[in-house]
Amino acid sequence: MPEKNKSGSPRQKRQQLIIISKRHSVPFARALLIRAAAILAALVVSGILTILLTGDNPLSIYATMFTGAFGSSLAIWKTFQDVAILLGISLAVTPAFRMKFWNTGAEGQVLIGCLACAASMFWFGGKIPDPLLMVVMAVVSILAGALWGLLPAVFKSFWNTNETLFTLMMNYVAIQLVEFFLKIADKTGSNTVGPNLLSHGWYPQLFDQQYLLTIIVVAVLTVIIYFYLNYTKHGYEISVVGESENTAKYIGINVRKIVIRTMVLSGALCGLIGLLIVGVTSHSIDSNIVHGRGFTAIMVSWLAKFNPLFMVLTSLLLVFLGRGAEEVSTKFGLNSSFSDIITGIILFFIIGCEFFINYKVRFNFGKSSGGEAKSAKEG
Repeated sequence: MPEKNKSGSPRQKRQQLIIISKRHSVPFARALLIRAAAILAALVVSGILTILLTGDNPLSIYATMFTGAFGSSLAIWKTFQDVAILLGISLAVTPAFRMKFWNTGAEGQVLIGCLACAASMFWFGGKIPDPLLMVVMAVVSILAGALWGLLPAVFKSFWNTNETLFTLMMNYVAIQLVEFFLKIADKTGSNTVGPNLLSHGWYPQLFDQQYLLTIIVVAVLTVIIYFYLNYTKHGYEISVVGESENTAKYIGINVRKIVIRTMVLSGALCGLIGLLIVGVTSHSIDSNIVHGRGFTAIMVSWLAKFNPLFMVLTSLLLVFLGRGAEEVSTKFGLNSSFSDIITGIILFFIIGCEFFINYKVRFNFGKSSGGEAKSAKEG
């Protein structure tokens, strides 16, 4: 029987104008087409905004962005160095994300690895042979990062603390520890300990190129993590825990052990990246040396659907946008915020298109004679 209102006439059911439902799967070609359309739409919107706000030709803006990332051999090396560091941090957080352990502390885990490396160079430099010092730097950096990953994992496993907040707060602890070290190591108050104080333990340059070693290490790491996650027992256990902890427990997987082991791995990889930043490339340290890449890595990992191979492309895209935006601000004398706006618009469209890949939208137009809404259009 249809419901009646106070006047006694049948009550019309309120129909939803927009219906959103989860897609079961989308063909790879269609998903790729959606992403390409999103990037094209982003460029069009950015171009219109550029004309309205600056009067500059948007094509020259985009050409400048390309020049900033790939305009010279030095720019190319620097771009791929930045890609390697961002990709390395993304690889580090991905095992935890697959387990649905939301590690937002990669910034601090990399920074603590940087600190351990710099402290080793500062206190042991010139006191032990450089080859031995390099070993010490590697060991302490990896262990420091592993410890920074271990603490939130233990608290999560035994006391069910919120891992997002725990790992986020540990970023600030790492920053303050670096600030404390800077005050001890450099009495001038410059807030940077540079190559003049960290003059020992520099890793050798391959073929006289300071960025090549980092690129090679991260390339090898990408292959290793891909096979680790997809073709090993540990990777299988991580996936099962991520799908359902109850299922993992039912089939005999020790969830606490997996959580702790995976976070130690994530932290250790972040520590390794800290070693590459300080010991291989910059030979200096300050509290902003990671430059927010620990948070950007979250976006890289998510956009790539936690696939290490796809992360190469997403890392390249984000680094290209960042370096290109810097070049635009410099060449056109624009406020630095303008380049950030362009970057933000492009990222908004790229991230937003994922919604249409994972969900379908239906619009209800009109009603049938029985009062049922007709589904007219699907997006």
